[in-house]
Amino acid sequence: MSPKITGQAYRLRIYVGESAHCRHQPLYHAIVLEARKMGLAGATVVRAIEGYGPSNRIHTANLLDLSADLPMVIEIIDSEEYLTQFLTVLDDLVDGGLVTMDPVHVVQYGKVRRNIAEDIS
Repeated sequence: MSPKITGQAYRLRIYVGESAHCRHQPLYHAIVLEARKMGLAGATVVRAIEGYGPSNRIHTANLLDLSADLPMVIEIIDSEEYLTQFLTVLDDLVDGGLVTMDPVHVVQYGKVRRNIAEDIS
């Protein structure tokens, strides 16, 4: 059976548009690369099928109304300390978007590179 570690952590969610770029690459990719460079526990990018932001314009994957700027959500779960440090990196990367951070309960299975729960304790 795989080892299982549980504990409290924080989730950082970064909402950006698919068309946003930074340093000649998609912004979501630049954020993932920076998170990896800083040693954060992991990052996941999710492409939404519909949403709207400050412009109030609906961006959708509907075939009748193809949008080239679908919402993208980058999720990173780690300790509050690590994520707070990462926010300063985001200041240099993100021109427009929304960032949220909230506490989560984590259950880690399998090979654990770094125990997030120990970082919190």
